[in-house]
Amino acid sequence: FARKYRPQTFPEVIGQEHITRTLQNAIRANRLAQAYLLVGPRGIGKTSTARILAKALNCEKGTSPDPCGVCDACKEIAEGNSLDVLEIDGASNNGVENIRDLREKAQYAPARGPYKVFLIDEVHMLTLGAFNALLKTLEEPPEHVKFIFATTEAQKVPATITSRCQRFDLKRIPDQLIARHLLMIAEKEGFSLAEDAADAIARGADGGL
Repeated sequence: FARKYRPQTFPEVIGQEHITRTLQNAIRANRLAQAYLLVGPRGIGKTSTARILAKALNCEKGTSPDPCGVCDACKEIAEGNSLDVLEIDGASNNGVENIRDLREKAQYAPARGPYKVFLIDEVHMLTLGAFNALLKTLEEPPEHVKFIFATTEAQKVPATITSRCQRFDLKRIPDQLIARHLLMIAEKEGFSLAEDAADAIARGADGGL
């Protein structure tokens, strides 16, 4: 269910309207940052928001706050096999060599879309040497490159990196929104879920959908 009902557009992201609206307005106004830092606890939509932003940048119908979701570029990004959107797990690719490899890839033009997007999850797990290597690319990034970093522990990301990013703090999702979403999924899947059961699950979810 987590994969099946993962949000595919900005309006589908639950409980983060303050961020999705800001991103959509920035895309409309063509005021795109070179690097974004998405901060917040697990399960609140950091990776989903990052992928939707990548689709918005590289949709074949053009850079748009409402990516179509059906073109090859959108589908490849959603499935995690786009040549232009590289998802990297910071926990297991945290060394200098990994970041040097990333810097080398960043020099090449995108294969299909206008941007090459590097999405680094749990970016706080990078070593100091890796952060220093990354900083060189952030200081002089190629025009066609965008970085999206996600982290649960922003305080562990060096200030030299943070200062070069547009930071967004995602909030824990309110219980009533989680409960409503669970009831909607239950209805779509054709099974019964009592409202008090949905409320109990929502409370136990601790703000993560």
